[in-house]
Amino acid sequence: MRVDSVAFIARTKAYSLRIIRLVDSLPKDNVARTLGQQVLRAGCSVAANYRAATRAKSRADFIAKLGIVEEECDETLHWIELLVDSGRIKAAKVSLLKQEGSEILAMVVASIRTARARR
Repeated sequence: MRVDSVAFIARTKAYSLRIIRLVDSLPKDNVARTLGQQVLRAGCSVAANYRAATRAKSRADFIAKLGIVEEECDETLHWIELLVDSGRIKAAKVSLLKQEGSEILAMVVASIRTARARR
């Protein structure tokens, strides 16, 4: 699966903006604030690190940077799951966001596999 980098930059940026809106909507208790900071950091990192990957200096650098995107995207999903499981947010409110995160994650993993195969 080939990922068009310009379109994927826009998609991951839109994902980050959705993460920001999610965090803004969280309750103002300590747990939600702490989990919100984690999901904000990891979720926004997806776009920033993908953008950095497009500027990689070598195939190995590209693969390494995509590995960071993979980790941050998976971590974002983890924090969202904790927000739901702790009762801070309803699963229905984040179902599409989780789906988007899972799709981004799958595309990044496929891109890593393709880049490794082309070595």
